[in-house]
Amino acid sequence: MTGVHDSICARPLLERIRVPRTGLGRPRCRPDQVIADKAYSSRGFRSYLRKRGIAHTIPEKADQQRHRYSRGRHGGRPPGFDRQIYRRRNMIERCFNRLKGFRGTATRYEKTATSYEAAVTLASFLLRARSV
Repeated sequence: MTGVHDSICARPLLERIRVPRTGLGRPRCRPDQVIADKAYSSRGFRSYLRKRGIAHTIPEKADQQRHRYSRGRHGGRPPGFDRQIYRRRNMIERCFNRLKGFRGTATRYEKTATSYEAAVTLASFLLRARSV
């Protein structure tokens, strides 16, 4: 998927989430919250998250803020943003940096998305095994 913007790929990824329940019942398919960077701050992606009932913490881009301010009171309220929650995002970024230690995942040598996903899964498993 070279050249495809991350926010376009995020929707199918969020729809594939399945978290098994501890007891009976079908798996949970909606995350508690999405914490993302400014690349995901588009109005379309925010409305998608709101439609699915997913809480989100995404900073607003400066040009989006200027556009909203220039519209005056018709620009609407700024989207909610909690700095304390956003600071937890560094945990995920550190994990991505550890995954980049595996050359195949860092350079994306794999030809297909499924083989890349398998390489990331294997690298994640190896990182988890090292930490135990």
